[in-house]
Amino acid sequence: MNFKIQISKKSKTENQIFLINKESKLKDIISNDKTLKKVKSLLNKSNKSTYLFDGEKISYFVLLDSKLETNRIQASNCFKTLTQLKIDSIAIVSEEKADLNYSFLEGLLLSTYTFNKYKKEAKEFVLNIDVLEKVLSKDELNTLQINVEANSIAKDLVNEPQSYLNAVQYAADIKALGKDAGFDVTIFDKKKIEKLKMGGILAVNKGSIQEPTFVIMEHKPAKALNKKPIVLVGKGVTYDTGGLSLKPTANSMDFMKSDMGGSATVVGTMYGAAKMNLPVHVIGLVSLTDNRPGLDAVAPGDVITMYSGDSVEVLNTDAEGRLVLADALHYAKKYKPEFVFDFATLTGASAAAIGPQGTVCMGNEMNEKTKEKLFKSGIKTHERLVEFPMWDEYGELLKSEIADYKNLGGPYGGSITAGKFLQVFTDYPWMHFDIAGPAYLKAPVNYKQYGGTGVGVRLMLDFLSNY
Repeated sequence: MNFKIQISKKSKTENQIFLINKESKLKDIISNDKTLKKVKSLLNKSNKSTYLFDGEKISYFVLLDSKLETNRIQASNCFKTLTQLKIDSIAIVSEEKADLNYSFLEGLLLSTYTFNKYKKEAKEFVLNIDVLEKVLSKDELNTLQINVEANSIAKDLVNEPQSYLNAVQYAADIKALGKDAGFDVTIFDKKKIEKLKMGGILAVNKGSIQEPTFVIMEHKPAKALNKKPIVLVGKGVTYDTGGLSLKPTANSMDFMKSDMGGSATVVGTMYGAAKMNLPVHVIGLVSLTDNRPGLDAVAPGDVITMYSGDSVEVLNTDAEGRLVLADALHYAKKYKPEFVFDFATLTGASAAAIGPQGTVCMGNEMNEKTKEKLFKSGIKTHERLVEFPMWDEYGELLKSEIADYKNLGGPYGGSITAGKFLQVFTDYPWMHFDIAGPAYLKAPVNYKQYGGTGVGVRLMLDFLSNY
């Protein structure tokens, strides 16, 4: 991690960030601190912050906002200033509400993330932060650190190239994370997957020289609040060429290492839930393989038999994510879950519909109170959800002339027909999250860096924390 943060009675540094909620308070702070120079303009109206720097120490003033995302963005601007001035030690001073302070610190810590594993001369900037008493409690600070750590783990997984993160290596990395955080990990190798007849995973894997894996994670505390487990399912296509339906457009494959973003969301969430020891029984399932056009790759027009026993006509091998997810969703039935959430970079249609600003979701039989809590967590974490309809007419588009189903709908409603395909393999309350838009950024945006965003981790940890 590129930060060190602790609760302190007294800071060891003179560099300070003052979090305030009224401009008038700034006058009081300056008048009571003789070391600060007088300033005519109290706050920069464009970004609600200003700072005084004498070449040795900085006093940075931030006007907090009731909109938590505004505070995270403020923190991102502050971090940029600190790095430019090469200030690596700072104290946080505030008497404002804990949730406002938390959002600022969250943005600050998220801003410190870097992925320098493959750089010969990586420039590390480690920010040392003293959080003065009354800003956050020790429990709040611990929750914040775990949230950011879990989000960073998901980012790391997405940013890893497929030359390292194949399905077997990915499973081994999850095993190590489970040992660190304290959740159980079971790995199915190719022989076990074949024995179970998980036809969706095996079909996508046929064109690859790398073997697939299926990973089960479980966090089961002694006094869990739920009698039936919550199951999280993640698409883990470690690299997607499109298979024989090779991706045709320019620059469409250069970031396809991110096609396992849904599985990263599940892994990060499991890590965070275990580290926090949340009193919730949670199971994570991820199907891992790459999608290649080599060897005996599935061809458009082939018919495969899924783990459920249903036959599927594969009309497009680039619609592979729903095949690996479907086997995992059917496997989830064995747990008789309270509900199931799946996460996947599933369709370009969802990204085209709402862009990287939010996540498309849809589902069935979900308790309205549960949905309300999900959407509330989405607003709080700024990982917002947009629900699409699941009308029966969309299901008609998946009927095949020669099999039970086909893996592709019509030319319209692509994200919904993908969801309708997944629905076939569920018989429990379920919601599908298509994170194709926000999972990977080709340019940094505020506290989100280039590459993997870890979207969904903070959302789910907030939801599970308030279960």
